[in-house]
Amino acid sequence: MTTTLITGIAGGLAQRVAAMLLEDGEGVAGVDYRETTGIDAYPVYRASYDKTAIEDVFRKVSPKRVLHLGRVGNLSEPIEKRFEINVIGSQKLMRLCVQHGVEVLVVLSTFHIYGAHPRNHVPISEDDPLRAGTSFPEIADAIQLDNMASTWIYKHPSVRTVVLRPTNVVGPNITNTMSKVLRRRRIPALAGYNPMTQFVHEDDLARAVIAAVRGKERGVYNIAGPSVLPWRTALEITETQVVPMPSILIERYVRTFSRLPAYLIRFFKYPCVITDAAFRRDFGWESRVDITETLRSAVDRRPPSR
Repeated sequence: MTTTLITGIAGGLAQRVAAMLLEDGEGVAGVDYRETTGIDAYPVYRASYDKTAIEDVFRKVSPKRVLHLGRVGNLSEPIEKRFEINVIGSQKLMRLCVQHGVEVLVVLSTFHIYGAHPRNHVPISEDDPLRAGTSFPEIADAIQLDNMASTWIYKHPSVRTVVLRPTNVVGPNITNTMSKVLRRRRIPALAGYNPMTQFVHEDDLARAVIAAVRGKERGVYNIAGPSVLPWRTALEITETQVVPMPSILIERYVRTFSRLPAYLIRFFKYPCVITDAAFRRDFGWESRVDITETLRSAVDRRPPSR
């Protein structure tokens, strides 16, 4: 039985991918630098991707496919730790893929590396430049990971590599920043701004990851979700109360009272709308969850009103 090794298995997306593969009768193993509990359907290992322990995991599992879904996106983690895991760790994982004869590698990146900018055209394709490099030093590690993986695709043709850049991923099992924002009952919003936004449901992205594994193409691909809509409309769907606030006060609020990464403020001001036409064409994938259900699923875990 072919075994798929999934990094980031402590996270909701990785566990949804694992569950779908198990339903199809495929072998799965998981690894994470964080402690993982409550999983007994497949082997789970704890190992930091930049340490020797990850080599032991490859020897035990002998994977033929690796899904690197374990990028550290939590900016509350020290930048040194994010660099070690996201950059050094990802580089080590890719080298191990070659050493152990892995056939397919899928690397999960993010659309944030394109950056939100008033001059962004719509939509952004995979060939467009990454504006985030100059504006958002906080995600320099994510940009470097993406660049490294994108270059790897052609340097090591023995491993069919696919890099995915999804838009905002939300859902009941996702605990990323955007999901946490949508679960708030009241959100300060930038007065005078209402950029077009996109969301993809966790199950649609999980199916995209599996489509990338089972397909034949290699390369860098956007995952955009079902549709595009204004940010204020998204908040209406999630029944979130909007509190208009001047830009300068929003920035002070974020720095003082919120854990929201400061760079995300620009995504609430300017558009960053991507197209996933290439992925749909090359892998025969399409989103199944409509935008209303996608957004409402994100607030399933919203705390009850007091």
